[in-house]
Amino acid sequence: MAAMRAIVEPNKGRMQGTAARDAYDGIMNKVKAPLGVTFHNDKLGDVSGWWCRPANFQPGKAIVHLHGGWFNWGSALAFRNFVGQIAAQAEVEAFIPEYRLAPEHPFPAAIEDAQSCYRELVNRGTTLVALTGDSAGGGLALSLLAIATNPEFSNGVTPVGAVVLSPVTDLTLSGQSWQSRAAADPYFIQSQAAGLVKAYLAGADPNNPMASPLYGSLAGLPPIRVQVGDDEVLLDDSRRYVERAIEAGVDAKLDVWEGMPHGFLGGIGTFNASAQALEAIGDFLAAIFAKKYMNSTIADRTTHLL
Repeated sequence: MAAMRAIVEPNKGRMQGTAARDAYDGIMNKVKAPLGVTFHNDKLGDVSGWWCRPANFQPGKAIVHLHGGWFNWGSALAFRNFVGQIAAQAEVEAFIPEYRLAPEHPFPAAIEDAQSCYRELVNRGTTLVALTGDSAGGGLALSLLAIATNPEFSNGVTPVGAVVLSPVTDLTLSGQSWQSRAAADPYFIQSQAAGLVKAYLAGADPNNPMASPLYGSLAGLPPIRVQVGDDEVLLDDSRRYVERAIEAGVDAKLDVWEGMPHGFLGGIGTFNASAQALEAIGDFLAAIFAKKYMNSTIADRTTHLL
């Protein structure tokens, strides 16, 4: 960790605007490639993206992963290895939408693209869908979760659950960890984030639940797991969201990894915590897919008997 910090901290807060896109993709391209996973370009609805398919993936199940990058950076192509690791661990294929980025396409373009992908996946016959996302994509995943949990949204097919990694849940940037973790976080500073959020919102209300899922109604959501590092300014975005979810009666759990910075899951092969978190994510996804399948099977049998 000390060696990693020595490399990244000199550039802390310096990645700004669209000029940082190539550098950000370069970081994500360095994530260790998953074994036995193939990648395929596709389009769901009007949104292009990439499938990450483990050799032993289970038909009828899928993950939609919304990538990070503060709504201004990131690409499905650059996130293939990162998401492929999750897909391999869960033994389920995962699609990464190439959602539109700010500032060219401000809010609500990204969440509209996420909705389009989910609907098309269901239209293709997939009835078991989990949502995952990291950083800004984690916030998008939680917003999509609230939307898609409404049975009227997509032919009654609601998500089985969600896993998010260091999600951005509050675009007012009011979490206390922006101050308490300001020194510990090796990547971000508040003024940097404020500029990126401003480009994304383009005047929209940061309290809008479609932009900041922390401020939405969380009652009735399926199981949620959140992974976050203890050394990141976004820590309170995770803490407060999980606290609100639990208060609303949701099966929600937060894992805080001591000494870990933002995006630590990308350190597969470097940090033990990355491998442990990935294993926990895979176990949870396998469990919620199995529970949903078991429940639907019981319902089908009951209907048949009646």
